Amino acid sequence: MADVHPRAIPTPAEPQDGNVVQNMMNSARETMESAQNNPTVKDVKHSLTEGPIAQGVKEQTGKASAEFQDLANSRTTPEQPAATGQPLTHYHSMLYRLLSWKNPRATAITFAANVLLIFAARYLNILRYAFKGLYMVLGITASAEIVGRSVFGNGFVTQLRPNRYFIIPRDSLERFTDDFGQLVNFVVIEFQRVVFAENIYVTLGAFLSTFLSYFLIKWLPLWGLALLATSTAYLAPLIYLQNKPFIDAHLQRASDLVSDQAQQMRLLAAERAGQYSELARSVAGEYTAKAQELVGGARQRGNGNVGEKKPVGVKEGDFPRAPREEPVVVEGVTSGAEPSIPVASF
Repeated sequence: MADVHPRAIPTPAEPQDGNVVQNMMNSARETMESAQNNPTVKDVKHSLTEGPIAQGVKEQTGKASAEFQDLANSRTTPEQPAATGQPLTHYHSMLYRLLSWKNPRATAITFAANVLLIFAARYLNILRYAFKGLYMVLGITASAEIVGRSVFGNGFVTQLRPNRYFIIPRDSLERFTDDFGQLVNFVVIEFQRVVFAENIYVTLGAFLSTFLSYFLIKWLPLWGLALLATSTAYLAPLIYLQNKPFIDAHLQRASDLVSDQAQQMRLLAAERAGQYSELARSVAGEYTAKAQELVGGARQRGNGNVGEKKPVGVKEGDFPRAPREEPVVVEGVTSGAEPSIPVASF
């Protein structure tokens, strides 16, 4: 019986994960170096980094960066407080500097960014794309980790994991909360300043804006109204600054006209008030004289009736007539007889 020797099964060599990853990195580095040493790539790189267009872009980028830095440095509390004596927020000075176009590049960039954000909110489903980007990132990382663990015994994402996760420093959080509180107080203070007419021109402008918005909201969508408000907030100061002498002259003329009309109205009101006051005094004098005449006549009539007043309830017939003749005495009457009593004749 022949001996059966078991066939030796070769065991696969254990993959060397470190060597594979290192080889991939080396090949990628060599490819990048060869691409960088290519003359065509060098020419394109030189034209992009050292050409006139690149120099212009660098110059404008540096100026824009400087303007944004100046805008950030302008976030200081204004020296002039509110009408109540309360200090204003640093957003007052920053917003004034932003909308006054003192930093034109920074203002133009923020204006374009706001317009693009409005159009993006209108035509792009930002929340949907955010979820799409999130699930794609999570799917790629999960797939790479599974493939790495299955093939190489160690995941790719695990090797890219940092030694310490990123956290937001406490100082940054405190600065953020302070800035957010300043922003909220800026909105609250400005609303009250407009309502209580601290600046009458600003209050009138807010009145016209809200009045027009009340009617425009019937025909314009919300994004259109937001676009109109943003364009007005950024472009109205620019138009005023570009035509400042012309606009100031017309505003001064309108102010003088209003002042003249107000002065004429005050003079006319004073004249009318004097006339009505004189008329009221004359009418009051006439009525006072008539009242005095009526009171005096009543007193005179009362004094004349007092002497002619007779007792009530007593008449002449209630008393007998008084005798007008002497009584008669009869002679020759006896002693025993009773004397006769003369009878008075009436």
